Amino acid sequence: MPLTDLTLPELLDFRPEVAEPDDFDAFWSETIAEARAVGGDATLVPASTPVTQLVIEDLTFPGFGGEPVRAWVSRPRDADGPLPTVVQYQGYNGGRGLPGENVRWALAGYVHVFMDTRGQGSGWGTGGVTADPHGSGPAAPGFMTRGIHDPREHFYRRVFTDAVRAVDAARALPFVDGSRIAVTGGSQGGGIALAAGALAGVQAVLPDVAFLCAYRRGAEVAIGGPFQELATYLSVHRDEVDTVFRTLSYLDGVNFARRITAPSLFSVALMDSIVPPSTTFAAYNRLAAADRAIEVYPFNDHEGGDAVHWQKQAEWLAARL
Repeated sequence: MPLTDLTLPELLDFRPEVAEPDDFDAFWSETIAEARAVGGDATLVPASTPVTQLVIEDLTFPGFGGEPVRAWVSRPRDADGPLPTVVQYQGYNGGRGLPGENVRWALAGYVHVFMDTRGQGSGWGTGGVTADPHGSGPAAPGFMTRGIHDPREHFYRRVFTDAVRAVDAARALPFVDGSRIAVTGGSQGGGIALAAGALAGVQAVLPDVAFLCAYRRGAEVAIGGPFQELATYLSVHRDEVDTVFRTLSYLDGVNFARRITAPSLFSVALMDSIVPPSTTFAAYNRLAAADRAIEVYPFNDHEGGDAVHWQKQAEWLAARL
């Protein structure tokens, strides 16, 4: 498969102009404050699973609007003291799956909180169970254009708020060391991790082949995947280009990256047919973090480094948490 975007030297210098609203910080401060003000209690109950060598529990916590969001919490059995924690977010239209299905981080000695994504979980994998009880105006099939006329109504405002509240819920667990929390995820999960990394006060950020960055660039050059939902919508609603990208500027990983000071490890694949590598580099090249690195997989598609990259993540994170 050929390269799907710019060459690596071009990517290392790629800094597209991404609009940043004047009220970006106020918008997100108010959004998160509203969600926290709603209150509500998190619950943690044992999960039904054949896994016996880890503790696996079913977490329900209040997300956007206090609405219930689900997550699996996995951790080493009989571990001493509060543990460092990894909060993970899922890829586009996947769900949290089955208990015990995703336990690498727990096996590496961390508490692992794997958040379900509201309204998703029916496109691949083994499912999700978190509803998104909100409607939408006209939208293209998928999630990218749901609420596209107003950032306050957009789908990802709710998801990013859930992501911050997942960190809040994790920090409140008695077996979690709240001063050692990392966020991670692949593709959509990487984009969600960027938002949480900017908004939730975490200690490390590990976005993997991160989606949800530099939306206009993605809509213009992506050869597959959900960026094309934006192009499809605009091919019909021809006079809404400014409105669409103004809304998305409140949700752009580039603008979140500008606010991330925690150590950050990215990954990118240069033959990615879903997330153009230039969109991920657009965020990476704007990071505020001094301690940062990006792993480049020149001959991989959207799977990126897969298990090879996870091993690098684990080594990198152990040195910091």
